[in-house]
Amino acid sequence: MTKLTLFGAGKIGEAIVYLLARTGEYDIQVVDSDANRLAPLMAKNVKCVSHSITGDADLDTIIRGQDVVMSAMPYYLTVMIAKAAARNGAHYLDLTEDVESTREVMKLAAGSKRALIPQCGLAPGFISIVANDLAKRFDKLRDVNMRVGALPTYPTNALKYNLTWSTDGLINEYCNPCLAIRDGGAIETLPLEEVESFSLDGVDYEAFNTSGGLGTLTDSLAGRVENLNYKTVRYPGHRDIIKMLVRDLRLDRRRDLLKDVLETAIPMTRQDVVLVFVTVTGEREGRLQQDTYAKKIYAREIDGRLFSAIQVTTAAGICAMVDLLVQGKLPQTGFVRQEQASLADFLGNRFGSYYA
Repeated sequence: MTKLTLFGAGKIGEAIVYLLARTGEYDIQVVDSDANRLAPLMAKNVKCVSHSITGDADLDTIIRGQDVVMSAMPYYLTVMIAKAAARNGAHYLDLTEDVESTREVMKLAAGSKRALIPQCGLAPGFISIVANDLAKRFDKLRDVNMRVGALPTYPTNALKYNLTWSTDGLINEYCNPCLAIRDGGAIETLPLEEVESFSLDGVDYEAFNTSGGLGTLTDSLAGRVENLNYKTVRYPGHRDIIKMLVRDLRLDRRRDLLKDVLETAIPMTRQDVVLVFVTVTGEREGRLQQDTYAKKIYAREIDGRLFSAIQVTTAAGICAMVDLLVQGKLPQTGFVRQEQASLADFLGNRFGSYYA
């Protein structure tokens, strides 16, 4: 049985426990500072540790002897937990969308005897696996466009949005620089810009630049693709209001206040839909062709509990990656990129099947 420690029992951490515990193949220890979050998980036959992360000694005591460490904690704890996992000889996986944290994990992985696999969620995460799979079908690449949105099924407020995951992560996406490849060269672009409109299944959407969703694809596809970009999908009108808050009112410089505003005014929901939309254009068999992957995933019940679509897809992403790692279908040492996973292996996995 694989000994696994999960840091974080929030919305995503809870879903991870529900997915992994039902297999009977993982000996799970969950760590969180909030005992109220841990309480519902005790019925899942997992060890719950109520503990605040204050330093390396605490982490070493918790992690020692574990095979795998997973982090569903805020991005600013990523590097500390990753270092502890590496120091104690455990594989490491996380859900971070933060670019700088991922770069630090990449440095940490150099020469590591265990695998370090950041960005294992939806975007970054599954979206990179899909885009890379489509890209491999072409002789020459022109454009890779990646679009992902986690949206309320029943939008009712002016933002046409409900909170479904980490508010810190959401603010990062809206405020931090974005990576892209344009005309063959890697660039940084501004968040909330380059707005576009499209329709899918008769529903109108808008998409705009946000940070982190590309993961490591800018490195993996460098020199192979002319244009590569990632945009977040929302219902029309959302971006203009967010831009007013972030830019005009300068709340990007007061992120604690922005977080308080969003969490005070915008309710959570478990009734949501995740939209994944990837389009790749290039040359194949001497002709310019285009392939598209489009999928909608909805909220669903797991063991009698309703989980939102973003909980299911994010948790399924990291659970599938740890499964593939344990099964030997991913590299066992060093830095592992999401796009190193085969789409067929991922969708064929018991957790990846939630996407299929």
